[in-house]
Amino acid sequence: MQQKKLVVALATVYGLGWTVLANASPAELAVATAALSSAALASGAEASAGADAATGADVAADAADTVAAASAATAAADASLDVIARVTVSARRRVESSQSVPTTLSVLDSSALEGNRVYRVQDLQQLLPSTTVNYVHARQMSFAVRGLGNNPASDGLEGSVGVYLDNVYLARPGMAAFDALDIQQLELLRGPQGTLFGKNTTAGVLNITSKQPTYRSENSAQLAFGQQGYVQGKAVLSGAFSDTAAGRIAVYKTHEDGYITNIHTGKKVQGGDRDGVRAQLLLEPDANFSARLIADYNREDSNNGTLVFYNAGPSGKFLTQAAAVGGHPVTDPSLRQVNLDNGSHVDVHQGGVSGELNWKLANDYKLTSISAARFWNFTPHNDDGLEVPVTLNVGSAARHRQFTQELRLATPLGQPVESVFGAYYYYQNLDNINFTYNGPLADKFNGTPAGAWSNVTSIGNGHLRVNSYALFGQSIWHIDPQWDLTGGVRATYEDKLAQVTRDAPYGGVAVSGAALASRNARFGAYNSGDVHLNKLSPSALLTLAYKVDTDVLAFASASHGEKSGGINLSVPGAAGESSLKVNNEKANNLELGVKSNLLGRRVQLNASLFWNDVSGYQSNAYDPVSATSYLTNAGTVRSRGLELDSSVVLARGFTVSANGSFNDVKYKEYKNAPCPPERAGTFCDLSGRAALVNAPRWIGNLAAQYATAVAANVEAYGNINYAYRSSTYGTLDASEYARIPAYSLTNLSAGVKLRQGSTRWDVSLWAKNLFDKQYYTSMWNTSPAAYNTVIGTPRQIGLTARADF
Repeated sequence: MQQKKLVVALATVYGLGWTVLANASPAELAVATAALSSAALASGAEASAGADAATGADVAADAADTVAAASAATAAADASLDVIARVTVSARRRVESSQSVPTTLSVLDSSALEGNRVYRVQDLQQLLPSTTVNYVHARQMSFAVRGLGNNPASDGLEGSVGVYLDNVYLARPGMAAFDALDIQQLELLRGPQGTLFGKNTTAGVLNITSKQPTYRSENSAQLAFGQQGYVQGKAVLSGAFSDTAAGRIAVYKTHEDGYITNIHTGKKVQGGDRDGVRAQLLLEPDANFSARLIADYNREDSNNGTLVFYNAGPSGKFLTQAAAVGGHPVTDPSLRQVNLDNGSHVDVHQGGVSGELNWKLANDYKLTSISAARFWNFTPHNDDGLEVPVTLNVGSAARHRQFTQELRLATPLGQPVESVFGAYYYYQNLDNINFTYNGPLADKFNGTPAGAWSNVTSIGNGHLRVNSYALFGQSIWHIDPQWDLTGGVRATYEDKLAQVTRDAPYGGVAVSGAALASRNARFGAYNSGDVHLNKLSPSALLTLAYKVDTDVLAFASASHGEKSGGINLSVPGAAGESSLKVNNEKANNLELGVKSNLLGRRVQLNASLFWNDVSGYQSNAYDPVSATSYLTNAGTVRSRGLELDSSVVLARGFTVSANGSFNDVKYKEYKNAPCPPERAGTFCDLSGRAALVNAPRWIGNLAAQYATAVAANVEAYGNINYAYRSSTYGTLDASEYARIPAYSLTNLSAGVKLRQGSTRWDVSLWAKNLFDKQYYTSMWNTSPAAYNTVIGTPRQIGLTARADF
């Protein structure tokens, strides 16, 4: 009965009993909610998938209890304004405090994302330790944790960091390249995963959870304006259809003009339009069953992917060849300018449906089924970097389809041994089209015989089919009130079949001799036949946790993770037929960690030491002969370091947070690495060098939030965030010409929240990259021996207005 009172009181605080808290400030209301959540957690409430949520009938039946509980919550809130709010996660497939989980993880809730104006996944690295997001556009995107995982533009390779949306695995990293829409929270788990999550990974998991339908009315509308033509609108409607069914729909639309000028056309680029919708239905016919059904669709029509020229390497050959055909590239990247006759463009359509079903069985066992089907279509248009017709269009279009099915059985909580057992199936069907449309100046620019490449068109096709099967399980043995031992295993078997073809080139003039040989060497017909890859990938985890006291947890963990090999879906160049297959990536990770709440929960301090050895590290290499990228096992890598994550309540409503990481990551052995242009040879030895792509040695993030009541029902607040990243290599060849300089960014927001009747208003001014720093996020090889870069967004100042009703 007490648990039901707490749940009903929680609903009351959020909208059914505002008369009880009429004199409370918005900050006090938020803390009252957190206090109730903590009380429900302490009482053993199981908040999974809304299975214990109160229905309308419950609220009516317990109205008197609700008023009393809400009044008590107000008093508790007033006493709790000076402590760090408790955060719940489902990292171990049960709802629990993040501080009680013996795993290194970071959590960002919706208020952190909104307060820092983070609505794109590529900005998450400004808030999270040990995290890098490589982003050009949706296909050339990857997540890396602790320096591991920068393998963006390969359709035949999975990410080292798994990305999940509402418990559904997103097979392509670019499937997460949508605006954060109605997000409840993000959880980043670091280190090998797989004994509980649907797909096995070697570097970590990013778990994205959207807000689910509510039985109370929860509606909002938001509009934001900013520099560079930024306009974004969002709207959410949520409420009950009956006592046992609720729905939620969220929509957004974003427009940006861009922040790079194409001097050839006089227009801004690196902007465009994105929009999306997510609709949900929550069904709870009785206390033993719940179903959450979700359908979503996202679209992008933009000129993202516009790269800025960085430098021409040691030879300057690119500039010499450009001058030979009358090209005038902009050579100063700080100007944020390009000179393109065609420009870049991407068209992305993606979406899917999922259903999560939860049953409470006899003796408090719980059965969960998650079924999902998703698609992702990507079509690019890429320029050659010049305003003259050398290459008219080049790139890869992708058509991805996937189906996943997960079954989990959880044993009752509160027993000496608590376990989760599961089975997982993943199916992927992917087709890509590799295309090159050359212009009339292709031969003159590349120095090929007359007629060899000019006006020639080449079309290639890649097909990949994957069937993945896995069994997994994890158990927690509560040895005594202080000691826990967690063990988990996973076995994944994957069957991959691929075929790579290229049609005979067409267009251009009829040629023979050296010109024909050059044409066929670069664009000749090719058929790989069936390429099979069958691999078993085991994973394992063993963690010993010790509760020093109620507020301090120490743990030691050893884990092994593997992700399956990949198949290149492009015609092999100089690397030959052997480059079509890539072997498993294997990681062995050791970790020591501590999580603590100190000084009466006014201070939260978490720290971890990690050591991860990875063999067969999967990455992209660049073949300068064929001017193409290909997959490779980039030797053996060691990643070791220290991570800190802390928060301090300095005064009522004033919290300062800091996180950071020191990562000593290097190749233990990599003898056949591609050579940078400043060194002669085909292969170079990078063994012993800290030369991994986009793996900063130091990452630090500092944030402060302050909120105070300035009048009845009026609250003022401010947020400031500072993010620093040290210098790092931008390409696999570890060229000094492709070095990404260290940089820091400062973001700021300030606003006012007020309540008028049943409507709550929030108006804020914000600035991103407040000091207008020039910075680069990624680096890319371009032919011949030159480098392009993704330049970061300049200062952007804007205004956001939101209404909740």
